[in-house]
Amino acid sequence: MKIKETIVVEGKDDAANLKRCLKVDTIITSGFGLNAKIHRQLKQAYDNHGLIIMTDADVVGERIRSTLQTVYPNAKHAFISRADSTKGDDVGVENASCQAIIQALERVRTLVEATEEFTQADLFHYDLIGTSGAAERRDRLGALLGIGYGNAKQFLKRLNHYGVTRREMEEAVDEL
Repeated sequence: MKIKETIVVEGKDDAANLKRCLKVDTIITSGFGLNAKIHRQLKQAYDNHGLIIMTDADVVGERIRSTLQTVYPNAKHAFISRADSTKGDDVGVENASCQAIIQALERVRTLVEATEEFTQADLFHYDLIGTSGAAERRDRLGALLGIGYGNAKQFLKRLNHYGVTRREMEEAVDEL
């Protein structure tokens, strides 16, 4: 797999794990340490060949992703499921297998103009809310769709903001 974009990660262990799996360029945000030097690196990479944001599947990772998404709106997004990036109590890209990393990069998404394709009724229909296994099901489905894990509200937002089609949803649900 050849990646032309620079992949943005939170820490040096994340970058090391990516480089163990693929020949890629990375930029490390150092968590919320997004200083002027890092932003210059991000801007240069964004302008020259693009960015793929691959942050951890936790609250901090989502905040960093959201911040970067605002500044770099055409950046691509790769999500590794919580299940595939958790080791003990630690959630992070550094814990993911090469297979999980490659799958996330094969399913990279770009923000699109929000649609109203999916509603909360769809989440009920697909057992993504209101059942005891809904959170795990959202995690697994998010991995298949390349939109990552989210609570019900976040998951619905991602379905409608990352251009997931009804057909993609049906195929992913069938695969579950």
